[in-house]
Amino acid sequence: MKILVTGGTGFLGRHIVWRLAELGHDIVFTGRDAQAAAQVSELARTPASWLALNHGHAESALVQAARGMDAIVHSAALSSPWGKYADFYEANVTGTEEVLSACIVNQIPRLIHISTPSLYFDFKDRLNINEQEPLPPPVNDYASTKGQAEQRVLSSKVPERVILRPRAIFGPWDNTLMPRILRVMKNGSIPLMRGGQALLDITYVENVVEAVVLALTKPISGNVKTYNVTNGEPQTLHSLLQQMASAFELPLRTRPLPWWLVSALAQTLEFTARKTHGREPKITRYGAGVLAFSQTLDISAIQEDLGYRPQLSIAEGMRRHALWYANQNTISNSRSAS
Repeated sequence: MKILVTGGTGFLGRHIVWRLAELGHDIVFTGRDAQAAAQVSELARTPASWLALNHGHAESALVQAARGMDAIVHSAALSSPWGKYADFYEANVTGTEEVLSACIVNQIPRLIHISTPSLYFDFKDRLNINEQEPLPPPVNDYASTKGQAEQRVLSSKVPERVILRPRAIFGPWDNTLMPRILRVMKNGSIPLMRGGQALLDITYVENVVEAVVLALTKPISGNVKTYNVTNGEPQTLHSLLQQMASAFELPLRTRPLPWWLVSALAQTLEFTARKTHGREPKITRYGAGVLAFSQTLDISAIQEDLGYRPQLSIAEGMRRHALWYANQNTISNSRSAS
């Protein structure tokens, strides 16, 4: 197959590019960072072509790039708990509209759209959430714009559309989830709200890629399907932190903090940051909330429809992530010494 992967220089996107190239597909991937693109191409086992694009300002270029493609995997997005609404809208909504236009103009039969379970979050404990449950009001601008992007996909005329909602992705090249926790582990203690007993789903990146491959290659019933994706191993936050500390050979220091106090502090920091147009606050209410409240997802739909089975456990994913992390630090230290 000829496949266009948007956001191919990002964390998830590069893993998608590598797997699809390894499977023998003809891959073109987009991204803004030339250095990251060179790295993705270098580590691909077979050639993958890069196209420099700034999604949200790239409709004509994307239409041209998508000519002759059999499918598009849309993983480009602005994913952050903090930022300007206009930036989120441009990247997540306008960027998706551009991809849909490219599909329609070029009569591309299948689109895989990477969305987010942040759409489910509402500062409450929620277990075994399925894809059909009503969505609460969006908790932040990221969730709002990703929800709008989903609506664009649902209402489009692309013949076959698969929306994936992968939960808390981790693994090599992660620059968001694990690095933040690792920094706290190294330099201080991790606050545990509500006793650290929040039950959480996380997902090793290769399992998300497996879901993408299945979504690309398996027949789907109807024109559009939405699927949750996780490792299928819900665990408490405290248990996950223990596994992480063990894999990365770091001490685990924790301190109990009441949720109401962390929430109030986060709201104060957010208010100050907005008023002063400052940087992302050290704590956001959403960022703290996802560690304080249980959220697990029902993955029976993708298991039954596409035959999805997580290929790697959380423990093995942690081990592989830690090995990669140690190797990256060794390379970085060697370069610094030279």
